[in-house]
Amino acid sequence: MEQHGRPGRPASDRKGVGGTALAERRPRPRWRQRLATTLDLIRANPTGRVTLKIFIAIAGALVVTIGIALIPLPGPGWLLVIAGLGIWAVEFHWARRLLGFTRRHVHNWTQWVKRRSLAVRFALGAVGMVFVGAVVWLSLKYSFGIDVVAEALHYLATH
Repeated sequence: MEQHGRPGRPASDRKGVGGTALAERRPRPRWRQRLATTLDLIRANPTGRVTLKIFIAIAGALVVTIGIALIPLPGPGWLLVIAGLGIWAVEFHWARRLLGFTRRHVHNWTQWVKRRSLAVRFALGAVGMVFVGAVVWLSLKYSFGIDVVAEALHYLATH
């Protein structure tokens, strides 16, 4: 099934008439075309469609769960949550909409930050680093019983 233009855009926003808008768009990468064809073949069979939905649901849930577990720690927690949404978006419309919403807001946030002065960007970075430091400190303190701040203050007082 061929799409003409972007979904959700009125026909008056599209360039040209009929299929001319497709000529202006870059062709899909070869691996994406193969993946789309493979998924279409799997979906053509009722058993394959159900199996694919179950596989996508489990794989997405696994990635999202790992991402959520890693959010308080420094690292790719949010990236994994968004990747899990991307996996779910292959089969589930609600995940596709949520992923689009997330992309828009992350893009708007980064554009807003880019328009700010260097001082504001440094302040935002500092606030982010303090937040991550506090999360790491609290995670270590309440998960492993290691109070890094108390240990550092004790070290400074004795040396």
